[in-house]
Amino acid sequence: MLKNTASQILKNNESVYSLVIAVAKRAREIAEEVQLMPDKRNVVEKPVMIAVREFADGECRLVEAENIGQEIED
Repeated sequence: MLKNTASQILKNNESVYSLVIAVAKRAREIAEEVQLMPDKRNVVEKPVMIAVREFADGECRLVEAENIGQEIED
């Protein structure tokens, strides 16, 4: 079970949507890396779990453009 919530991971009013997209992208990268491994059975955690943990631990970070969401609000 994931114990980290989006509010615990996000800082400085970052977008939850951006976090979801970033975690999904990282999870796909992890899944591709696993496919290249000779023994895939050693991977216990699912790619999404690993990606969320990486963001929560600060191994990956969210980078947003400063004007994100401005076009919609204007």
